[in-house]
Parts: sequence; C-alpha cells; structure tokens
Amino acid sequence: MQPSVEPTSSVGPARRQVLGGPSDRAVTVGARVSDDGTMPIASPSGEGRYPHARFDPDVLARSKGERTVSVCIPARNEAATVGTVVASIVSALTAASGGAGLVDEVVVVDDGSVDRTAEVARHAGARVVTSDAPHGGKGQAMRSALAATDGDLVAFVDADVTNFGPHFVTGLLGPLIEDDSLALVKGYYRRPLQGAPDGGGRVTELMAKPVIDLLFPALGTIEQPLAGETAAPRTVLEKCGLADGYAVELALLIDVAGLYGVSSIAQVDLGVRIHRNRPLAELRPQATDILRAALARAPLVTPD
Repeated sequence: MQPSVEPTSSVGPARRQVLGGPSDRAVTVGARVSDDGTMPIASPSGEGRYPHARFDPDVLARSKGERTVSVCIPARNEAATVGTVVASIVSALTAASGGAGLVDEVVVVDDGSVDRTAEVARHAGARVVTSDAPHGGKGQAMRSALAATDGDLVAFVDADVTNFGPHFVTGLLGPLIEDDSLALVKGYYRRPLQGAPDGGGRVTELMAKPVIDLLFPALGTIEQPLAGETAAPRTVLEKCGLADGYAVELALLIDVAGLYGVSSIAQVDLGVRIHRNRPLAELRPQATDILRAALARAPLVTPD
C-alpha cells in the first residue's frame, strides 16, 4: 500500500530573475510556496507534534501493512559512531536480527570516507553503498541513498550521534504510519554544547531560524529545521528532490511546505541528541549553503 499523500498544488521547479544581477540571469529553484509567494498558515504550536515514546516498534511493524521501510545513513569519516547507530537499528527493528520487523533495510552511504566507516557499518549489519559523488556533500549522499533503496517510507538519520537509540527511528516513522496525509516528519531535541545542557545547533539558531522568520514565517513552528533526523514517503522525496550539500534539510522543508502545505509536516520530540560539535570555522560553509537555498526559494520581491 502506497502512502496517500497528495500535493496541494502542481507547482514544480520554476525559473525566476535574480535581483541584483543582469536581467537575463536566472536560476532553477525548488517548489514555489504558492503563486503569491505565501504558504498555508502554520499549525498552532503543539499541533502535529508527538513524543517518541508514543510509538511502539511492534505496533508500528503490524500497522505498516504492506509498506516497506528503508533507513538511510549518510556518513563521512564516522567510524567511531556509525557502528553503534547501525547496530541499534538492526538489532531492535529488523526481523532478520530478531527485532520488531519495522525496518526492511538499513543502508549507509559512504561519502568518500578515509577511515573505517564502511567496514564498521558493514560489520554492524548495514548494506554499504558509495555516494555517486564522493565528497559531494550531504545532499548528494542522500540522493544516492534514495536511489539505492526501494522502501515506501524512507527515514534518514545521522551517523555521528553518540546517544543514538531505536526511538530515533520509531519516532520518525510513527506519524507517517499513523497518518497517510503527512508528507514529512522532522525530529527535534535538546542539543548540549561543551557540557552545557543547551547551546548546540549554532547554524540553526544564527542562520536557519532567522532566515525562516524573515522569508518563511509559516515554518516558524519547526523546532529543528536542519535536523538530519527526517522521514518521508518515497513519493514525496522523489517529487521534491534533494538539494546539494548542507542545504538539503532546509530546502526539503520549504519545498514540502510549498507543495503539500505546512500542515503536512509533523515533528517528533526525540529527547536529547549528542554528537560531535564542529569548530566555528567549519560552520560557515553550512551557513552559506543554507542561505543560498533559502534565497533561491524566497518569494520574489521587485522594486516599483
């Protein structure tokens, strides 16, 4: 049984003039939010949100029916953590290892690793594929994962989480299995930083959320717009596409909202997420990618 989610409009990729450049310069952009540059009003805070504990893996496995589930993990030089992430999913959620039978395949996309990421992931039980564009970036790796799998429902999780548990996956899949009208599920969580209980997610707070506030306010209720913990029906991912690099999460969020409406997006509280925090100098390319993707999708405003 295929998910029944349908787009609210047929607006697809469009071309528009870029302000500040030559009059004939144009770029290909993602799905426009609507003809007048607006989105449906966001749901009030609290609606469309779920606690991860709501979803029992055995219940979800029975409820998914004939739908198949792929869990995809983009990874580059994550040998220290990818094995734990994979083993947690395989042992608890795949039937072959005596788990719930919720997940049909676990695929790690090796994005040009120079450490033992592929070997460790394979040993932990994942099928390992190489990114079609090694070192190309997260978006390219996610596209490779989508091409290499065939699940009706696809969940993406990150490989660098040190406190990973099966609830990261069951939380993402639960709303999709319960509600066929949903097009996207985003995880949200607290992110410790250097011993403090909060403070992680610096690109989210300093770039993604201000951009959303100014350009896409209907998405202002999304707690973690850049969360790597994301799930959607395959049909949605194929229709919206996956952007290059670090922009992939925000671009997908905007494109899904534009095609299916903000109410088609659910959020799941995953608790606390602990991962390797990157130095500030490594965050600028992420911020640049995110700003570029947002501006490409922003409503066009021209001077009188």
